[in-house]
Amino acid sequence: MKALPPPHAGRQWRPAPLLQATVALHAGVLGLIAMQPALWPWGLGALAANHLVLTAAGLWPRSRCLGPNWVRLPPAAAPGRIAITIDDGPDPEVTPQVLDLLDRFDAHATFFCIGSKAQHHPELCREIVRRGHAVENHSQHHDHHFATFGPRRMAREVQTGQDHLAALTGQRPHFFRPTAGLRNPFLEPILARHGLHLASWTRRGYDTRNRDAGDVVRRLTRDLAAGDILLLHDGNAARTVAGQPVILTALPCVLEAAAVIGLKTITLRSALESAEP
Repeated sequence: MKALPPPHAGRQWRPAPLLQATVALHAGVLGLIAMQPALWPWGLGALAANHLVLTAAGLWPRSRCLGPNWVRLPPAAAPGRIAITIDDGPDPEVTPQVLDLLDRFDAHATFFCIGSKAQHHPELCREIVRRGHAVENHSQHHDHHFATFGPRRMAREVQTGQDHLAALTGQRPHFFRPTAGLRNPFLEPILARHGLHLASWTRRGYDTRNRDAGDVVRRLTRDLAAGDILLLHDGNAARTVAGQPVILTALPCVLEAAAVIGLKTITLRSALESAEP
């Protein structure tokens, strides 16, 4: 087995203001109940409301309430650039065709790959990197209940995906995207420990269930501007009426629309390197 590259240094984790407020609220409620036991229903209600807010923040993929989140490219990396991100692969039927399309447009993309799929198609994962694209961490199993995981199970999903993708490509991922972008407060400390950055998107075309490639293109290109992060899927792709994966029809149109207004593509990895001092 290929030796793993050394891990990135972890980032310092700083609890988001919402999490700091949550800790303070729990301490305050415990103190209040200790002094005034009869007020426990009010305290319990306050805690329940707080947990609803935390849940809502985790169910909003573009939220920064639980910690840092790339919803756009950093300004220093964004002049004239957009990022194409492609999830749920690698797929042996679709991914090679996506790579050929990207070559045709001299475009670069970020592939958020599922660790277990990458293990089944290791050469395809390596081909993504060979062609100048980036492979990032989309968890080991892409479990649809990822946002309900406790810290230990969530950490295993991140760690295992990280190790397998690094071993296959020779590059440790810099970014993580949870299933459907959904998460809970346990995720950010785990990502910080691995030196990973959470990445969501500016806009998406819902191309896992939207069979209308034209509508997918419109959603992705409406008000398209430098700094945008776009989301498409090579894995779990919906199919057009003609039976073609939507991404194969939509991606050329998106790249043509970007070229018309002078926008070029960049991987999230390159954007991060450009933004770092």
